[in-house]
Amino acid sequence: MTASSSQVILPIIGWREWVSFPELGIPQVKAKIDTGARSSALHAFEIERFQQNGKSMLRFKIHPIQKDETTIVTVIAELLEVRQVRDSGGHTELRPVILTEVALSNYSWKVEVTLTDRSSMGFRMLLGRQAVRQRFVIDVGQSYIQNSAPEN
Repeated sequence: MTASSSQVILPIIGWREWVSFPELGIPQVKAKIDTGARSSALHAFEIERFQQNGKSMLRFKIHPIQKDETTIVTVIAELLEVRQVRDSGGHTELRPVILTEVALSNYSWKVEVTLTDRSSMGFRMLLGRQAVRQRFVIDVGQSYIQNSAPEN
């Protein structure tokens, strides 16, 4: 089988990678790449909705570092919509959704992210299949292919 000259070769990422959210002021967060999840989810708490210049906005806080509840980033973002999402346990939850830029190594793109309490989960960020579809190939046997863990 030969590859055609029009075939696009996608970059490879591992099952977990470090991502950032430049528009939100979040320099790094460990993300699980989860093709079983349709949407992406970011750990958020103290989510408040308010109006600004005629737009629905959200103010929320996140703990960007796993197992660290002292580091807090306060974020303000425009509310895209409120969506019903089914979690891995089959429970449905109404979640606020934002549209923001996500960066992974040298790649950046806009992604819809739901906000929910992920404090009991293994990862603060879940990058779902809609976010990675037609952008990356996932090597489920590897971690941090695009970037190594940051030094603390």
